[in-house]
Amino acid sequence: MVDHDADKASQLKRLRRVEGQIRGLQKMVEEDKYCIDVLTQVSAATRALRSFSLELLERHMAGCVMEAAAKGGTEADRKIREASEAIARLVRS
Repeated sequence: MVDHDADKASQLKRLRRVEGQIRGLQKMVEEDKYCIDVLTQVSAATRALRSFSLELLERHMAGCVMEAAAKGGTEADRKIREASEAIARLVRS
């Protein structure tokens, strides 16, 4: 069984880390840091968000989508369609 509270705490910790990266970017811009250094940090923040998104998607598929698929019916179809659309958005971003 998945510990929802532990997952939530882990997710929030990761998002706070990304928030810190974004605040660091703001400070770099305010201080007129070298553009390439700012871009390097943008890349790091982007990778952190992408990693978070992929982990969240994986958990959703292993939980919500698998449960709905086991039950079948229109709910399963809807959950699979939602997951496919989310994957498409991630691929485009």
